[in-house]
Amino acid sequence: MTSFLKTLVRTPWFWGIVGIVLLLTLNVIKDPTYLSVGINPTTGMLAGNLLDILRVSAPIIMIALGMTFVIATKGIDLSVGSIMAVGGAAAMESLSAAGAPSSVGAMLTAIGIALLLGAVLGLVNGLLVSVIGLQPFISTLVMMLAGRGIARVITGGQNTNATNEPFRQIANGQILGLPMSFVAAIVIVVLVSVIMRRTALGLMIESIGVNPAASRLAGIRPRPILIAVYILSGVLAATGGLFTVSEVMTVDVSGTGYQMELDAILAVVIGGTSLAGGKFSILGSTVGALLIATLNKTVLFLGISAAATPAFKAIVIVVLVLLQSERVRGYVLRLGRTRSRKEAVA
Repeated sequence: MTSFLKTLVRTPWFWGIVGIVLLLTLNVIKDPTYLSVGINPTTGMLAGNLLDILRVSAPIIMIALGMTFVIATKGIDLSVGSIMAVGGAAAMESLSAAGAPSSVGAMLTAIGIALLLGAVLGLVNGLLVSVIGLQPFISTLVMMLAGRGIARVITGGQNTNATNEPFRQIANGQILGLPMSFVAAIVIVVLVSVIMRRTALGLMIESIGVNPAASRLAGIRPRPILIAVYILSGVLAATGGLFTVSEVMTVDVSGTGYQMELDAILAVVIGGTSLAGGKFSILGSTVGALLIATLNKTVLFLGISAAATPAFKAIVIVVLVLLQSERVRGYVLRLGRTRSRKEAVA
């Protein structure tokens, strides 16, 4: 095996790509036309299962991206799903109140309000963690519960519908044949990657995750970095909420973003970001989010019952995590060498 292949096999996101290929292969075995892309006669746009996967992956990419930096600081953000609901609720209420079905201004106002609320909730998380000193698990768990309540207060406890064509195009429009929400998500990923890797911010985040005390002695102030990380996570979660509600132009305060924090954590882990903090992989988290979206789509396509869905997802994810384990890979390689020697002796 060449050194390039050895390096590739040891890269966590490589196994995420392998998982995506295996899931797509499983779907093609069931339906050979699964990967076909055609023209929707109603909308005149490209349609197909691959495009559906890319569209539904956009919110997961957003919350996984924010979760990546939080986990890199040795924290966790359990409130991203609830912040998605808050962002979606604020946008739908704003658009419903505006009553302007084709107004770009109403769309921009709704987006601005949702992102502002996401930033405020992320700021509260950051202050609880860095100033008050609460454990990230506790502070974001409180925000997870409070966020649903805030979303219900915004909508009066009801699911809210709205009509605004420019906003609907965020999820249902296309750019060069790709879903607009997926293109927007990738653009955001690239911008955040440039900021993290072309400035010292990414290095400081990893430094805080490795050793906050040593980082402080080195002149890095952990408090503003932590606050900024949680604000970024909140804004990205609200963006994910916008992508989600723009697809159906309604917000379900109980269902929007429900348990999405688990998908975000799984995407980050699959991508190779250490739960112990100290390092992160933006590309890995993006691949992990695509894998989660493919897995969700596969579960529906195979007709697996809702009761068995969590078990199916758990099996796939456990297999991927085992493949990423150095100990398991070493055991498999030793087993292969032993078998080769026995065959040579025979």
